[in-house]
Amino acid sequence: MIGFIGEYESTVDAKGRFLLPAGFKKQLPEGEKAVFVLNRGFEKCLTLYPIQSWNPLFEKINSLNDFDPKVREFRRYFLNGAVQIELDSAGRLLLPKSLADYAGLGKDIVLASAMNKLEIWDKAIYQQFFDSISADDFSTLANEVMNKINDKPNS
Repeated sequence: MIGFIGEYESTVDAKGRFLLPAGFKKQLPEGEKAVFVLNRGFEKCLTLYPIQSWNPLFEKINSLNDFDPKVREFRRYFLNGAVQIELDSAGRLLLPKSLADYAGLGKDIVLASAMNKLEIWDKAIYQQFFDSISADDFSTLANEVMNKINDKPNS
């Protein structure tokens, strides 16, 4: 199972490519081709899934009930724009213009760990996100989320 740690900055070139930071490359499985699925994020960012993380998620989504209208709606929103991408010989990934526009990505971006995937943010939007929460707000959020984990009944 893949798990990422860290936050790195990168720069998008005129052709829409950026270098995958070495800190994240080192965390990818050795000996496997670096294939990813790039998708819209839930917030104003993109989500970069290593194929090893994407495949189980895709299988789960594929197994959902086609007769449920909410399932169909979710699939449309979630899969809209998802593309498979690979590192080029220089270690760069190409951002499709439609996805870059969705996330408001400019020249300076931040790649941040999101457990088994990475989020790609415009640097200014990412900074605003963190500037908008106080230490007390974060403490309250952490308490609420982590207590939900502890409140789950044992199965």
